Amino acid sequence: MLRTTAIGAAALAGATAVVALLQDVLGVPNPAAVYILAVAVAALVGGRVAVLLAALASFLLYDFFFVTPRLELTVAEPGEWLNLVLLLAVGLLVGQMAALLRIREETAVAREHEARALFSVSRELATRPSTVKVLPRIVEIVRREARLPRAWITLEDGGPRHRPVADTDPGAPAVEPPGYRVLRRRPGDEPAEWVAVHTGRLPAAERRKPAGDAYRVGIEAGGRALGSLWALRRREDGGPGATETRLLAAVADQVGQALEQDRLAAAARDADIARESDALKSALLESVSHDLRTPLASIRAAAGSLIDTEVELGTEDRRATAVMIDREADHLNRVVTNLLDLSRVEAGALRVEREVYDLGDLLEPTLERARRRLARHELEVSLGSVPPVEVDAVLLDQVMANLLENAAKYTPPGTRVRVSAHVAPQARFVRITVEDSGPGAPATALPHLFEKFYQVPGRSAGSRSGTGIGLAVVRGLTEAFGGRVAARRSELGGLAVDVDIPAAREGDE
Repeated sequence: MLRTTAIGAAALAGATAVVALLQDVLGVPNPAAVYILAVAVAALVGGRVAVLLAALASFLLYDFFFVTPRLELTVAEPGEWLNLVLLLAVGLLVGQMAALLRIREETAVAREHEARALFSVSRELATRPSTVKVLPRIVEIVRREARLPRAWITLEDGGPRHRPVADTDPGAPAVEPPGYRVLRRRPGDEPAEWVAVHTGRLPAAERRKPAGDAYRVGIEAGGRALGSLWALRRREDGGPGATETRLLAAVADQVGQALEQDRLAAAARDADIARESDALKSALLESVSHDLRTPLASIRAAAGSLIDTEVELGTEDRRATAVMIDREADHLNRVVTNLLDLSRVEAGALRVEREVYDLGDLLEPTLERARRRLARHELEVSLGSVPPVEVDAVLLDQVMANLLENAAKYTPPGTRVRVSAHVAPQARFVRITVEDSGPGAPATALPHLFEKFYQVPGRSAGSRSGTGIGLAVVRGLTEAFGGRVAARRSELGGLAVDVDIPAAREGDE
């Protein structure tokens, strides 16, 4: 206000000096139009009230200093009255036009700031990892664009008080002040209004005189209250104007919608997880129950034959029964081991102890055990000359056992099964390939073979359909010790599985 008054007074004084120079020194008749410039200056810096005051002051100054009789507020000639009235009218008209242009300019600048702030908020919300994480940047945008000392956001936590989640002044107390103004929305296009609220929640001893007036905008979505956007304004700045009010309301609305989207997305994820969990449980029970009951039934039947004193079994029959019990128990152990390995892989609880081994020595015990399972197949081993490998011996043994078990289960007797090894295209890996000449798998099934509980359509394993977790365990264990696994069509005509394991680095023993 003082600045506007000083500029207006200076403009009027300057105009008076110019009029005196023109009329008294240069002899220019009726130079009263110079005062219009002073009125225009007042309009640009002070608005419509300043225009009115400047026009009246120009009228009086010209009458007092330059209209005969001078130094008196009287007019002797009717023509002078006309000049004074025209001066006042033109001054008011020009001043009003200048003031209107100034108001429009200020409005345009305010709208620009508002649009820029809303764009920044929208961009933060559109690229957010989560709404809560971007709230500190949003309150900083609000504080800067609305020229506030402080802004903060609180969210409901199910209790009587709200939980502060973002604050431009983290050191200040983010509690609900005992008195503030809340924005009350109106239906339709009616402007919102600020309503004073006194909660009286804090005891008198705990109340601290705030550094300004607090304003609160509720954050809502879907008819539910989610929290509040708070703004602190200096008392000398007065209440929020229309632009600041629109900005606060729009930001609160956008934050509310983003929080609601997060809630719906979380609910959808939970529903998907629950649905997937139920599907996995069903698939696990469906596949594992059969694969567990079959060997258990065989073991019980064989054990019953050995126990029954009325059944006379010869030496060969007893030996065959014992071999069957051992085979079924081994199969049962493989199923349980796969389930435990899969759970450890998914839980991230798998312990890996990598050491350097010669591949031939490492695979010999595994292949020796597999020869009994593949007794009715043609097993070929061609490891060749490959560098030492750096793996976990126990995990690789389980990987190879699962692959050979898979080949024995899903290929008919007489099928060729070949285990080979060579340096992979990436020299830092050694590739072990287990392939067969069986029916293989269709090209559409190859990308899914290592998924949990996946069964190749139309593929049969005789009385045992399999659990569909063997190859999933192969992938999990291989990746655990730094390897890779992939399936493809075998050169023998069936399925080939390539297992790339890390080669030992130079200098390792």
